Amino acid sequence: MSFDRDLFLPVSREDMARRGWDCYDFLLITGDAYVDHPSFGAAIIGRLLEEAGYRVAVLAQPDWRSAQAFAALGRPRLGVLIGAGNIDSMVAHYTAAKKRRHDDAYSPGRRAGLRPEHATVVYSNRVREAFSDIPVIIGGLEASLRRFAHYDYWEDKVRRCILFDSQADILTYGMGESATLEIAARLASGTPVEEITDVRGTCVIGKHPGVCAYPWVEAPSFEEVSASKEAYARANMVEYLEHDAVSGRAVIQKHGNRFLIVNPPAFPLTTAELDRVAELPYVREPHPMYDEMGGVPAIEEVRFSVTHNRGCFGACNFCSLAFHQGRTISCRSHDSVVREVKALTEHPGFKGYIHDVGGPSATFRRPSCQKQLKAGMCKNRACLAPESCPNLDADHTDYMMLLRKLRAIPKVKKVFIRSGIRFDYLMKDPSGEFFTDLVQHHISGQLKVAPEHCVAHTLDYMGKPHIEVYEKFREKYFKLNRRYGKDQYLVPYLISSHPGCTLADAVRLAEWLNKQGHMPEQVQDFYPTPGTLATCMWYTGIDPRTMESVFVPKSPHDKALQRALMQWRKPQNRKLVLEALRKTGREDLIGYGKHCLVKPDRGEQPLSAARRADSSPRGGVKSAKKSRADTRTRVEKKDSPPIRKKGWAKPKKKK
Repeated sequence: MSFDRDLFLPVSREDMARRGWDCYDFLLITGDAYVDHPSFGAAIIGRLLEEAGYRVAVLAQPDWRSAQAFAALGRPRLGVLIGAGNIDSMVAHYTAAKKRRHDDAYSPGRRAGLRPEHATVVYSNRVREAFSDIPVIIGGLEASLRRFAHYDYWEDKVRRCILFDSQADILTYGMGESATLEIAARLASGTPVEEITDVRGTCVIGKHPGVCAYPWVEAPSFEEVSASKEAYARANMVEYLEHDAVSGRAVIQKHGNRFLIVNPPAFPLTTAELDRVAELPYVREPHPMYDEMGGVPAIEEVRFSVTHNRGCFGACNFCSLAFHQGRTISCRSHDSVVREVKALTEHPGFKGYIHDVGGPSATFRRPSCQKQLKAGMCKNRACLAPESCPNLDADHTDYMMLLRKLRAIPKVKKVFIRSGIRFDYLMKDPSGEFFTDLVQHHISGQLKVAPEHCVAHTLDYMGKPHIEVYEKFREKYFKLNRRYGKDQYLVPYLISSHPGCTLADAVRLAEWLNKQGHMPEQVQDFYPTPGTLATCMWYTGIDPRTMESVFVPKSPHDKALQRALMQWRKPQNRKLVLEALRKTGREDLIGYGKHCLVKPDRGEQPLSAARRADSSPRGGVKSAKKSRADTRTRVEKKDSPPIRKKGWAKPKKKK
């Protein structure tokens, strides 16, 4: 379906002419296709500036090979705002194995290659060529996570803060609404951009630390962190500890003879402010210029979804959310969410299903505890791992009541939750009423949760709770499914090759999965993205929280062994699984028993006849096959819905 292009922000001189504009205020450049939806950062910033009275034009995925495309809309009056898109441009280009991706969901027709590598830097340099001394402000996820000297996985080196390479004037980090509006107001008042140095949630470059307007702490310099992995780890921890709007100080990091000044984070938006941002006049669709190119696939996941919160105090070490949105929760009002869902029911493509009511973690609608509102988040202490804090407030009532209101809206058949149920948080809720509602009303065939691993010390490096919490959750989940006559899957997300995970740990994970009767269809290799604590561990071999050494599986072969163990039944993984079991002295898992992962090579005997007899009641290949099939059938009946996956036995019908 196509929408009137005049409902969108202008993308051409013709669009501006139809509005009667002879000039405009801000050029907004994005590495994604232009999708006017609140799940896309460029749309939020553009609509917010528009509401504030500024004229904004959008330049989406410009040809970066020359400056010509960047000058196509003419010189803006106040400045240029640049973002690489919803994800880091290098992640958009490459898999965790550094293989080139063949498609891009954020581009028309999934076409890959429409944005450059290190897009923020490239776009900013082209703008400098096109407009010389115009104010340039960079933001979005890529700039946010690269705001300090950082390790770049794809180049395997430490890069400077992105401000230096981009030649931009100001970097906004985090979600950026407050900072952007303040910068825009100062530019409109005639303040030179070089004097805008004290906005919270921004970074600037100064000739000396005296430019900083806040109490500050110094992190090891770019030169130090480039030369010393210990210094890199210390810097990484300083950056994390100060990322708090209540207690955080500014952080200064020297780069050569200049100083990077990272002002304290912006305060999270209030409920009223978040409502305002969510209810700006978005079209909620890709621009019609993409219709003939196949549309923009990324809209399909969010078109009929609602974001009701921001922030995450889960603080998983491999996740960038804590370093971008922060650990403090802000959420929208019930009335605002209800209005949005009612509007969605009038969309011509709506079929009665709200696909998600979520955010970084769907169930977070309140502070982790009352203390954080006054003192900020605890330093060197996570709310949920390795054990939940005694002060944790895990009441799900507010979220449950919101969902009940949405279910009652006319034309709404189902309201699903797909974005991040924290099972550990759910298990701390003393009521259990929301868990019942979840199973009865909000699961679309399967619930995805993220235990990530099963070995305690690996989970500690991840910042995740120990596996016993997941196992208790799993037991209760299936108990409730049986009680209410539901046949619904539980799909665990898992990560291979995370820092701290040895090959022996990977074998233990395969054992655990085998006992669960589950082999993942997809496996996520650990991906060292900029800025996270886990990436620091991967690069330095040091846990920055303790400054102690940590094992890191780095070589492609080591990573392949761990990945293969998580999908041990696949024939193409057989040799790798056998190698891993032999390397770790776990030949007891080579055989025919139900506990075994693979059969021995032809002509080879299992580890011992006695052990084979213990694991296979009747002995022999045929009986072992029957034993495994019976086991899968039993697990299937207990834990899974009627939909059968390849390789799983089908339960026999009762006579």
